[in-house]
Amino acid sequence: MELTKQKQDSAYKDLGGYKSKLAAPRLTKIVISSGTGTGMKKDRNKNEAIMDRLTKITGQRPTVRSAKKSVASFKVREGDPIGVAVTLRGARMNHFLDKLIHIAIPRTKDFRGIDAKAVDNIGNMTLGIKEHTIFPETSDEDLKDVFGFAITLVSTAKGKDEALKFFTYLGIPFKK
Repeated sequence: MELTKQKQDSAYKDLGGYKSKLAAPRLTKIVISSGTGTGMKKDRNKNEAIMDRLTKITGQRPTVRSAKKSVASFKVREGDPIGVAVTLRGARMNHFLDKLIHIAIPRTKDFRGIDAKAVDNIGNMTLGIKEHTIFPETSDEDLKDVFGFAITLVSTAKGKDEALKFFTYLGIPFKK
């Protein structure tokens, strides 16, 4: 699983135009988040199941995120739990990225590549995963409560073009 780390370290040589290793773009963290909405208030077991599955997938226990503001039309009060999130750094981040690129994304149904619009102008990329079952850690009996989540890859790239080159170099399959 050191493949991603080695690629990040040699990016300044292979991508060109960088005077040192520190000038080249790097991944700083990966944030995996899943919004559970007001379902957490109604059914505590659903929240625990989502947290347990994200723990299996990422290798790290997620934290519960609460609402910052009260919104009457959504029946949400300030401080109510509305989602869970995990922030991965270092070796866990590299391990998760390798698993995402080489195992999970190819298992996605009708996959034709990631749209380049997933990369924003600051150099980060956000992917939406519709079903958590593409990861091998999820067992077949978990298929009754399928949920989706967002994966954000945070990099030090200066802009969209640099980030696209960097993510392509890491092996993320973009649409042609």
